[in-house]
Amino acid sequence: MTNTYSPAYCPEADEAQAAPPAVATRYPEPAGLRWVRWQLGALWAVAPALGFRQAWRVFTTPRRLPAKAWEAPALADARRRTVAAETGLIAVYEWGPEAAPAVLLVHGWEHRASFWRAWVGPLLAAGYRVVALDGPAHGASAGRRTTLTDFGGAVQAVVNTLGAVRAIVAHSFGAASVAGLPVRLRAGAALPRLVLISAPEGPRVVAERFADFLHLPKDLVRRFAKHIERSTGRPADSFAVAAAGPGTRAEQVLVLHDEGDEIIPFAEGRQIAAAWPGARLHATRGLGHNRILRDADVIQSAVAFIG
Repeated sequence: MTNTYSPAYCPEADEAQAAPPAVATRYPEPAGLRWVRWQLGALWAVAPALGFRQAWRVFTTPRRLPAKAWEAPALADARRRTVAAETGLIAVYEWGPEAAPAVLLVHGWEHRASFWRAWVGPLLAAGYRVVALDGPAHGASAGRRTTLTDFGGAVQAVVNTLGAVRAIVAHSFGAASVAGLPVRLRAGAALPRLVLISAPEGPRVVAERFADFLHLPKDLVRRFAKHIERSTGRPADSFAVAAAGPGTRAEQVLVLHDEGDEIIPFAEGRQIAAAWPGARLHATRGLGHNRILRDADVIQSAVAFIG
């Protein structure tokens, strides 16, 4: 089972250098989806509060999908360590000189640090230390469930160990976590560069898609927002990327989004860029939600932006 922050694994992920399709890829539905929809729908019909609790559990539980053949080689030459966060130990991977300014890479839902493999070489060539992490309940990190605030808190814990940070590059759910918390550098320093890839606009639209995905009543959105406010002390809309993101104190922001993204509509990337003062929107075509992470032109544009 998955949620709509990310399609989890792209079917073409084994083909790291494959050319992007001319049209957007339609991701297959997870196995057992009909049964989950029926089960949640029946539960919601007789006990909406219990139905919401079960739906929230589904929403916050990423699958621990088997590693692909290319993942181990992607991390083979990385230095490894762990960082303590409220959710448990977070696995961290590093490449390049320890004294160099860091570029932190933050993956999306049901991805792992290894999914950034195409970025490591170009960033090292540009003179940076590259740092990636497995988010809570992902990869080698601890936990079985995670939320936006859990994920953002883990990123913050890693940032606090890095010293000089040149940029944060984040994808999908990771982008929502970095901007929605927001993650900040130590001592209130400004973040020179922030790159947001395939970012959702905010929790409310994600809840709407989730309800639609599971064929649940729209009342889920109201309960979703109420639960977030009760558990965090903040209104759900305060976690929206454009609303909270400027708190990162990013000097320059690049929003990368594909016009054919079937997971997070392009309109949300455009909305984020329009609402965030000074943000730049870089639109792509034919790359979808995941291929954008492996496209050489996209990576080179981002590295040039990071400077």
